[in-house]
Amino acid sequence: MNFFDVGKRIFDLVGGSIAVILFSPFMMLTALYIKMVSPGGPVFVEAKGRVGKDGKEFPMYKFRTMIPMAQEWLKSQPEMYKQYQEGGYKLNPDPRWIKGAKIIRKLSLDEFPQFFNVVRGEMSLVGYRAYYGYEVHEQMQRYPDAKEFLDIALTVKPGVTGLWQISGRSELSFLERVKLDALYAQKKSLLYDIEIILRTPYVVLTGKGAL
Repeated sequence: MNFFDVGKRIFDLVGGSIAVILFSPFMMLTALYIKMVSPGGPVFVEAKGRVGKDGKEFPMYKFRTMIPMAQEWLKSQPEMYKQYQEGGYKLNPDPRWIKGAKIIRKLSLDEFPQFFNVVRGEMSLVGYRAYYGYEVHEQMQRYPDAKEFLDIALTVKPGVTGLWQISGRSELSFLERVKLDALYAQKKSLLYDIEIILRTPYVVLTGKGAL
C-alpha cells in the first residue's frame, strides 16, 4: 500500500463517516417513504455481483426504487431486456420503478447507503461507478476495444461519485463510460477527488444525467 492509498483510505473513512451522520435524516425519510409506497419488498437492496477493485465482486448497498424481483421480471421480457442492454443497461421510463422512484433517483437519494460501503472499505468516495458482472461480460462482446480501458479503471475502487457520474452519465455509451473511468484511474489524486466531490452537488441538485 503506497502513500496515496493510505491517504485515500483515511480520506474515505473520515468523509464516509461524516456523510453517514450528515445524511442519516434523509436516509431515514427515504426508507420510510419506500416502506409506505412499496411495503411488499425490502427497503435496502444488496446489488450483488458488482465489480470492485481488481475485478473482485462485492455487494453494493442501495435503497430499493424498483418492484421486488425487478431484474428477474425484466429478463422474462425479451424485447424489453434487449432495449435495456442497448440503452446502456437503463430504461427511461422504467416500468419497474415504484411510485416516486424517478425523484429519488434524480436526487441520488438511492445512492446514500453506499457511504456504508465506503466506511467498510469496499468503495471510495470517488471512483468509477461499480459495474455489474454480467454487464461487463455482455458489453465486452459489444465493445471489444473497451477491455484495455476497463483494466485500467479496475485498478482503483469504485466510488459513490466519479468522473462518469458528473459527466452526463445517462447520455454516455458504455465505451465512453469506461474511457472516463480509465482517465480517472490514470489521473487519480486527492486534489482531483476533492474537485470531483465539489462538482457533484450541482449534478445531484439539477439531476443532470441521472435516471
